[in-house]
Amino acid sequence: MLHIRVVCPPGTTDAAVELLVSEPGATLVSVQRGSAVEPVGDVVECAVARESGNAVLAGLRGLGIKHSGGIAIDPLETVLSDAAERAVRTAPGDPSDVVVWEELIAQTHDESTLSPTFLAFITIACLLAVVGVATDSPVTIVGAMVVGPEFGPLAAISVALVRKDFRLARRSALALLVGFPLAMAVAAAVSLVWERFGWITVRGIEDLHNVDFIYEVGPFSLVVALLAGAAGMLSLVTAKSAALVGVFISVTTIPAAGFAAVAATLGEWHKAFMSIGQLGVNMVGIVVAGVLVLWLRPRRAGEGGPVDRVRNWWLSDAT
Repeated sequence: MLHIRVVCPPGTTDAAVELLVSEPGATLVSVQRGSAVEPVGDVVECAVARESGNAVLAGLRGLGIKHSGGIAIDPLETVLSDAAERAVRTAPGDPSDVVVWEELIAQTHDESTLSPTFLAFITIACLLAVVGVATDSPVTIVGAMVVGPEFGPLAAISVALVRKDFRLARRSALALLVGFPLAMAVAAAVSLVWERFGWITVRGIEDLHNVDFIYEVGPFSLVVALLAGAAGMLSLVTAKSAALVGVFISVTTIPAAGFAAVAATLGEWHKAFMSIGQLGVNMVGIVVAGVLVLWLRPRRAGEGGPVDRVRNWWLSDAT
């Protein structure tokens, strides 16, 4: 379930309460009149079944509360209440199938913002990839995969394409277009220094056996990217964050960027371009899979999957 907390101007409180009470999927409604200080108003709280989340949030937004007050959403892991159980049973659909769009957009928005923290993580991840290449160490490469923050912007692009939110798409693309080149430039500069010390050599790059999968692009590169992208998007919409770790270890986006930087400084342009190709295949596969997962899931409570949507469209068009 979801915990929704609303700060309402006094003039909209009764309408908000009426909306929540009339919604079968909402329960445990409480009102604290005059308790909000900034902005001044009343506080209304309730528990809402995930299946009813989009309808409730749309109704609250329709009252203009987003502009005159505020709406906060938090997941409820455990609710001990017969009324809550009835609300979940009454709400149409299955909780695990519903995408609460406001929640997903807020999450991907935060993960896709170009910031010093994002740049720091992607740069550190690229440097870890360089170390992994220099030492032919799969463990270090896996560490680079886990540290890399690139899945956030890629997932946000998928959400933006489905929702036609071009502002979110621009923000996410900016993070990737600035983050990857900057991280690769730092990785190349560090690689040049390490080459002067003899820590990285052309022979060492040619003799790689444990991490050569980074630049070897094949059909399974796309298959893995599609599967990882689908699993990642499912973990986001179902709040199964533990599954994201498996996604991070599956795709070679960051390692490919780091390897391309090392190979370029050594004049191994063929391997550098193959690594960039691996990076592109993985990024495109993740975005495509994310779009497909969002399209296949019900968009509203009680709505069926894609087959039902196509059938309903066909019948309505025929009539």
